[in-house]
Amino acid sequence: MSGGYEARADGYGRVYQASGDQHIIEHHHHAPEWAGPDSVRHPAVGRAPVVLRDRVGEMDRLRAAVEPGVGNRAYVLHGMGGCGKTAVAHALFRHATEHTGRVGLWVNASDPASLRAGMLAVAADRGATDSELTGARSGLRPAADLVWHHLDASDQPWLLILDNADTPAVLRDGGWLRTSPKGIVIVTTRQAAAHWWPGAELLQFGVLPRADAALVLQDLAPHAGSAEEAAQVADRLGRLPLALTLAGGFLAHQIIDPWNLADYRHGLDGGTDVHPIELLDRGAEAGTDSRQLLSRTWQLSLDALTAQGLPEATVLLRLLACLAGDPLPLTLLAGADLGTELHPSRVESALRGLLDHSLTELVPGTVRCLRVHGILLDSVARATPAEQRERLATTTVRLLGAVLPEVPQRGAQDPAVILLAPHVVALLRRLADWNVGPALAEEAADRALRLVVAVHRSGDYASALTLAEEALALTGRLLPPDNAAVLALRLRVGRALFRVGRFEESEAVCREASEACERAFGPDALITLESYLRLSNPLHNTGRFEEALSLKRRVAAGREAALGPSHPLTLIARMYVLEAVGHPDAATLPARDEIIATGPAVIAGWRGAGSATGEDHPMIFAAELNYAFALVSAGRAAEALPHARRALDGYERLHSPDYPVLLNTRQTLSVVLHALGQRSEAIEHGEMLVAGRIRVLGPAHPWTVHAEGLLRTYRDGADPAT
Repeated sequence: MSGGYEARADGYGRVYQASGDQHIIEHHHHAPEWAGPDSVRHPAVGRAPVVLRDRVGEMDRLRAAVEPGVGNRAYVLHGMGGCGKTAVAHALFRHATEHTGRVGLWVNASDPASLRAGMLAVAADRGATDSELTGARSGLRPAADLVWHHLDASDQPWLLILDNADTPAVLRDGGWLRTSPKGIVIVTTRQAAAHWWPGAELLQFGVLPRADAALVLQDLAPHAGSAEEAAQVADRLGRLPLALTLAGGFLAHQIIDPWNLADYRHGLDGGTDVHPIELLDRGAEAGTDSRQLLSRTWQLSLDALTAQGLPEATVLLRLLACLAGDPLPLTLLAGADLGTELHPSRVESALRGLLDHSLTELVPGTVRCLRVHGILLDSVARATPAEQRERLATTTVRLLGAVLPEVPQRGAQDPAVILLAPHVVALLRRLADWNVGPALAEEAADRALRLVVAVHRSGDYASALTLAEEALALTGRLLPPDNAAVLALRLRVGRALFRVGRFEESEAVCREASEACERAFGPDALITLESYLRLSNPLHNTGRFEEALSLKRRVAAGREAALGPSHPLTLIARMYVLEAVGHPDAATLPARDEIIATGPAVIAGWRGAGSATGEDHPMIFAAELNYAFALVSAGRAAEALPHARRALDGYERLHSPDYPVLLNTRQTLSVVLHALGQRSEAIEHGEMLVAGRIRVLGPAHPWTVHAEGLLRTYRDGADPAT
């Protein structure tokens, strides 16, 4: 174009330019013909699975839908990104075109332009003329009506796939989604909300079963390892089809230094310098679009939510990325507040957006929960801007603090609290990866400690041990070894080891912690005194009675000096001393009677401390139990009986029959009854004790073995050994 005028023409448009007086210059612009998709007869998919694994019920339903003579139906395949919806549609497409005589038509419905171009190409395939198509393209006639006119008039039955229709408003507002007697429509989408799909049958897709997930890896990389190794990698990937496909693709195409499944799992667990999400993306084929990359696929949904006016959904998902891919109690989100980025009043709508886009799901059960896939969370956490991480983590720690009790009671815990175990571990792992400051790390360690105590006091000692060990390992990456929070978790490991019967290991852990407490805080610090008390327990059970008793008495004296004689921690220490003199080695102890004589005062102290809660304060029953144990061990069974019965009656009101302290009480009562010659009742309690210990601790636990020995003694009529 000449001169100072600027103009452009599109398609076959013309530009007329006036130059000076009455001189008209006509410019013709000849553009190429309008371009649609290269084909609607072949599925536009990435790497198709070698074999479609699982999905048997869904495929049976869909195969029946494309049988000859069936039409006028629409099916919506919905689920999170990467769950294999397109793979199912592709398998159905092949079945329909190869075995049922249907014409297969495949349209990319991921955006308005692709959808419109693809559907007009469908119209052309079904007989639309050039003039009809030109009119539709130019807006002179309704495009959707033209397409469906020719689909209705098709001389062959057809199957129409509308793939990646994640913005259903485009389908609805344009009138693109309809049904016809001549064919079947399949939509794949992340949009789960039923109101978008009136009249359609919805089929939800999720992760694969373990065995099928392992087969996906073996299909792609058959020589990379065993079936069990494949299953382990599949578990690590959450059995998500896209992740499995990427992993299998990576393993199958290594040339210079091929990895096996064990190597790959090592890489996923942080054994290389490559982030797990980046490692997975390396399995994609060259030129793969964003939907096939784990680092990008879910951002498409978040971008759509932002476009819909829900930027808070991204913030909420980043907050959830601080936690685990296990069921998360919804009550935890009640106080979520990140200021202008996520106001509490917007949490509900943000969560609804995540649900609608299949980025999370609700989990049925007694506790209302949501669940987000772990790989999705890892991807979101990796992409979270560095400057936002500490604030998100701080909010998560605060939310956990509002739910976890500061001092959990003994007995059954709120199920919602127990469900937080994997989330607390995941938070610590995320904080370690993000390298947060020590203040936040200490707060997170406190949340872990609260949860460990709650699980321990529920009576599930094995789970408490696992949780404490994981929390300790992760906290050790965040804080120095002599930090009080780290030492408190170490002592909790020692306590759990003791409860599961691993006395020597418990002693080693508690002694190490005790020595560290002495170095860091001195011998009279409360945490050091606590470490002495925890060390005394395994010593007591491994035959070192004198050292154990010395530590217990030292703790009682130290706490009384620091806190006073009536403080609960002082009373607990005095109870431990009282219990210790029930040991057979205490028979020759000069102070034995003096210690036993403190029993009534300890009970009275707990009655005073528990006055606000009445006679059912659990520590009153604990004091009664320990006093009864000391009395019967000293040969004063008649005096012990009322205390043992009161303890049993009280604990039966508070706990389930298999709660450990109730079983311990039953043991002491059975010993008292046998000593008094009440053999039948002693046997009754002994049988209940053995059955309970086997259920709770297992048949090989030392305390179970001891209970079985007592029961044999009762049945034989011999003198019991307490």
